[in-house]
Amino acid sequence: MKHHDQVADAFGSTAAAYLTSPTHATGADLRTLAEAIAGTPGASVLDMGCGAGHASFAVAPHAKEVIAYDIAAPMLATVEGATKERGLANIRTQQGAAEKLPFDDHTFDWVISRMSAHHWHDVAPALAEVRRVLKPGGKVLFIDIAGIDHPLLDTHIQAIELLRDGSHIRDYREDEWIAMFEAAGFEASIRERWRIDIEFSSWVARMRTPEPRVVAIQSLWRGSPDEVRQYFDVKEDGSFKLDAVMIEAG
Repeated sequence: MKHHDQVADAFGSTAAAYLTSPTHATGADLRTLAEAIAGTPGASVLDMGCGAGHASFAVAPHAKEVIAYDIAAPMLATVEGATKERGLANIRTQQGAAEKLPFDDHTFDWVISRMSAHHWHDVAPALAEVRRVLKPGGKVLFIDIAGIDHPLLDTHIQAIELLRDGSHIRDYREDEWIAMFEAAGFEASIRERWRIDIEFSSWVARMRTPEPRVVAIQSLWRGSPDEVRQYFDVKEDGSFKLDAVMIEAG
């Protein structure tokens, strides 16, 4: 199975769980997205890797139109159902991969993405596509789980993420994000960084992580050095804290 298929399969089977997940449905970052889009009257917005649609739902009341774009058809079906329930008539869905966007040049005022890019097969061409479909003067806000500057910490979190979800590629560090955006022709900066509390049992249940991998994650946490456990605030049940980052570019 190719990686794109793996992502679509993994998130197709878990769409409903992501719609109701408090981790995804709430957060100050959603308010930040809404306020940013509200500053551009009549904005056309692309939500890349929309998942269950929480970023789209947050910005839709402040936009002219929102395209909720994802590789997993069941995720898009979940978005469509929730859109009708919420009365958000200006959201439409479209299926596809981040690396090849089926939109004309200079289509969008804003391109946003939330908790998706760590699954993308290749971020560099995806950002080049973002640059292409963005209108002159358009803006970008990306939110994702962040990698860690210290290699010891970074290696552990990447391993934990991959064990939990076989479609995971990489949580990128801040410097990696800035370099990738700049390579695509953007000026980029880190707008915010914060931490997310992860409750272990619901985290693995949401992804339907196989039991042997759940055991492996628990074993890896238990055997990790003290400084790793302290940094990620690992609890007895495996709950921990993830780093998140918001990158703005234009």
